[in-house]
Amino acid sequence: MSEIKVDTLTGKTTANDITVTVGATATMSLEQGLAKAWMSLDSSGGSTTGINDSLNTASVLDNGVGQYGQNFTNAMSGATYSTVSASRDNAYHNVVTNWDAGITNGYSTTRSGIANLASNTGSYTDADVSTNILGDLA
Repeated sequence: MSEIKVDTLTGKTTANDITVTVGATATMSLEQGLAKAWMSLDSSGGSTTGINDSLNTASVLDNGVGQYGQNFTNAMSGATYSTVSASRDNAYHNVVTNWDAGITNGYSTTRSGIANLASNTGSYTDADVSTNILGDLA
């Protein structure tokens, strides 16, 4: 078994361009494959919304029942990044989205809006939410 220990990786040709071989021949950009922001949000208490843990998340905006904004520390290069989210409210089989969630400019280069919608009632509901942001930083 081999082990490499380093504090910094820098691409040989371009500083942020490191290619990883996956399998026999497939390659992918290391930078493209990393989450640029993520957050574990504690919002099940209703009136109190707090961040359990996060990366590249400056703050959270509580915009009412089941509607939140994740403010990024470092902006994304565009507003077409991908968001993968989940809710911990098993009773309602909630849907979490990355659209505006009723927040002005909720889905932008500096913020992602999150809506926690109960599928059985069609209403927003508070629950713990986690989200991962994939895309390019500015």
